[in-house]
Amino acid sequence: MSKASLAFVSSDTADAKAAMESLSARYGQASQEDAEVVVALGGDGFLLQTLRDTMSTGKKVYGMNRGTIGFLMNEYRVGGLTERIAAAVAETIRPLEMLAVTHEGETVSALAINEVALWRQSYQTAKIRITVDEQVRIEELNCDGVMIATPAGSTAYNLSAHGPILPLDAPLLALTPVSPFRPRRWRGALLSNKATVRFDILEPEKRPVNAAADHTEVKAVASVTVRESLSATATLLFDPNHSWNERILAEQFRY
Repeated sequence: MSKASLAFVSSDTADAKAAMESLSARYGQASQEDAEVVVALGGDGFLLQTLRDTMSTGKKVYGMNRGTIGFLMNEYRVGGLTERIAAAVAETIRPLEMLAVTHEGETVSALAINEVALWRQSYQTAKIRITVDEQVRIEELNCDGVMIATPAGSTAYNLSAHGPILPLDAPLLALTPVSPFRPRRWRGALLSNKATVRFDILEPEKRPVNAAADHTEVKAVASVTVRESLSATATLLFDPNHSWNERILAEQFRY
């Protein structure tokens, strides 16, 4: 790994900017177009944005934590960076594709590394029909919201909604409700990553629903179709002693 093949990017925080200045002075700064590896300095949110920016370019992203939680990040250290990157383990991520149709008939498509989520826009409970591979599975879910999460996103919003944690290499998606009212005992489902899920909004004028693919939000949707992308990929690098799968496994034994 040559110094010239690294591009450093940072979030807007003072710590992240200072880290980028220090690292680029030590290792050089390539353009993102010419770099083999993009080093993202910040928190998990900034890392996800960097992954979206480098989607399907073949570039690898190595994150170092200059944020708060940094679940997806490697430990920040200035020394030995080229050696760490050379020894890093690569994980390939396939995002979800969201196709949303609004109540006005507009069609919006977007990619999501973490999840596609729907939630009620007003004080009224959302009513949503859920279809999996063209078979209706729930005629009417009364809820605050519902989401489809990737293994990469299973420890984010999905986990806070009491959804399952998925190993990164699991060929699964998590379908998780948010505050389900009826059927009250439905806790969600594990689906094949080949599944296509459609959400139809019932009573959309009385009970409006918004949808978001990560941070791309669409207001007042009538239907949302979600499936794993067949073409788009992003590649994330982890130090071998602190792999993503190890973090996900450890997370399941926290109490």
